[in-house]
Amino acid sequence: MKTKRFTILHSNDMHGDFLAEVRQGSGKLIGGLALLSGYVKKVRAEEENVLYMIAGDMVQGSLIDSEYKGVSTMEIMNMLSPDVVALGNHELDYGLPHLLFLEKVATFPIVNANLFIRKYMRRLMRPYIILQKAGLDILVTGIITEKIMDTLRQDNLIGSFVTLEEASQAIGAICNAYKHDDIDLTIVLTHIGLESDIQLASMLDPDWGVDMIIGGHSHSVMDAPLRVNNILIAQAGVGTNQIGRFDITVDDDTNAIVDYAWQLVEIQEGIAEPDAEMLAMIEQYKTLVDAKYGAILCMFTRPLSHPRREVETELGNLFADIFAENAECDVMLLGSGSIRSESLGPAVTLGSLRACFPFDDKILRGTLSGDQLWRLFSHIMRPENRTGEGECYQANRGVEAVYDDGARRLVSLKVRGQPVQANALYRVALQAYHYSNCRQYLDIQPEELSQAAGLKVVSTSAQQVLEEYLRTHQNLSAKVEGRLVYV
Repeated sequence: MKTKRFTILHSNDMHGDFLAEVRQGSGKLIGGLALLSGYVKKVRAEEENVLYMIAGDMVQGSLIDSEYKGVSTMEIMNMLSPDVVALGNHELDYGLPHLLFLEKVATFPIVNANLFIRKYMRRLMRPYIILQKAGLDILVTGIITEKIMDTLRQDNLIGSFVTLEEASQAIGAICNAYKHDDIDLTIVLTHIGLESDIQLASMLDPDWGVDMIIGGHSHSVMDAPLRVNNILIAQAGVGTNQIGRFDITVDDDTNAIVDYAWQLVEIQEGIAEPDAEMLAMIEQYKTLVDAKYGAILCMFTRPLSHPRREVETELGNLFADIFAENAECDVMLLGSGSIRSESLGPAVTLGSLRACFPFDDKILRGTLSGDQLWRLFSHIMRPENRTGEGECYQANRGVEAVYDDGARRLVSLKVRGQPVQANALYRVALQAYHYSNCRQYLDIQPEELSQAAGLKVVSTSAQQVLEEYLRTHQNLSAKVEGRLVYV
């Protein structure tokens, strides 16, 4: 048996996590792209055959990234020099034209097999690449979550095979057309979440010869890879505090993985020397950003937390209350994923606020009946929406919703402290992104929000609403108080 050994390093959902941070209690630095780059360089020097792959969402989530609309990230990623990258949903946050610009800035290949220019049925990105290592030919393709369509919902030119069944057929098309006898290993980079990766693996025809799925989007931290339909599935959490590592042995005659070891490597001080050139580039960006965004907006009485987007949080409550006051509404639904920091304060600078709340969007206000409101909360609070892949919300003061997980039903809903009445009308505010996707996210049709009293744009900039409120209010605080309760 003729075998070859090589190493695959993989990251996902890095979200502009450029800077190292101090581990609580130890005083040691963890994460940051300079240290991660140092580890990648070390492995490349130690091992003969190394591939580094990123499964989407390089951008969005840091002030440096948002200030330069991803250009800074691409420059830094060029220095990191991955062998191949797949698109994530956040790669489109700055718009389709800007994505195409970023793709030209990148010196590494970006693959996606199921994003199309609809009219011409032409793929938007390079659909696959064949990498050569250790005398092996490795076919890599990529697919994206159907959330890609959420970002592009207003652009009728762009279409995608968005269901898992259609995505599996897109993978099959690549394998059928480009996988030949010389292809020794086939890897799919996905950005659909771990649960969907498992479903996808079960749908793939074994004759297509897919060996591995390396995924992202659900930020899953794994103890070991899964094996489904004889396909290995792995993911590496979120950010730059860790990196996945496969050490693989492949039979060159049968094109099969005969042995592997996998570990989630913690990127911590001492694991490697930080990449000095990358650190200098990051510090250059950081200096410029700090000068612009270092001013203090306000002080909180203590740090306010947002540890998980699936539950009510202190920071979510504060922001939802601010937006509700601005929109003069009964119910404010703030997308939990809009808040990107686990905590904020006590000193709140313009920079820390922008890093915490990087998504600028309109705030819209419509009207729903009590029956429609009940249906909405029944949908967003259901258990399957709280698995890391659903769209969750924070609500304003006066909203009290209780969901029975065992019975799988909403058992109580109050607004302004009073039980919701079926035929009463309630003013509901939300971000434009969530309005554009309200069928999927809220189980509400767009026309339902506008039919009673029309739809009003109450603000064209959610960021400006937050910034102006915080500039004029000091010593703010918030707590979890039972707005969203699961029993």
